[in-house]
Amino acid sequence: MKLYYSPGACSLSPHIALHEAGLAFEAVAAPTKTHKLPDGTDYYTINPLGYVPLLELDSGERLREGPAIVQYIADQVPQKNLAPANGTMARYHLQEWLTFIGTELHKGFGPLFNPATPEDYKTMTKDRLAQRLKWVDSELAGKPYLMGDTFTVADGYLFTVTNWAPRVGVDITGYAHLTAYRARVGARPGVQAAMKAEGLV
Repeated sequence: MKLYYSPGACSLSPHIALHEAGLAFEAVAAPTKTHKLPDGTDYYTINPLGYVPLLELDSGERLREGPAIVQYIADQVPQKNLAPANGTMARYHLQEWLTFIGTELHKGFGPLFNPATPEDYKTMTKDRLAQRLKWVDSELAGKPYLMGDTFTVADGYLFTVTNWAPRVGVDITGYAHLTAYRARVGARPGVQAAMKAEGLV
């Protein structure tokens, strides 16, 4: 398998999932600014959309979207419990979290990275993110991970997205449960390995 990633981008989430799963893979840097791979290949020839992550299977088949990729990874090693079994209510709750993180948080941070976004819109965006993060903080009260006692691929995604907060001026220090959770997730060997591979620690 090959994971195309850009350091610190949302592709950190499947990078974490692959390390947590213990699967063999090759990580290929596909910087979002240049879209040039280390060997000079134009990344658009691999993913016409130009963004990361992209997972290329040994068969040559490709998966593009982060939430789909992390579930695929989890399903390769069911014994690791990175995702509940397909068809269970717990799996739908995992998909609920992946969707919420993707649409309410991940997309919410987007305008804050764009220098062309007007300041008043950035303020509105930060306020909306603060409301969502406050709710996440309350959901983490009394449990180590989003789904309870077990780390899942949703945790890798939430950790990845909340990493962006200090870079764009979103203060999450007031969320005690979220802060403790981020420290807990960040200390995991699989998370540390992915962060090191991307030059983030």
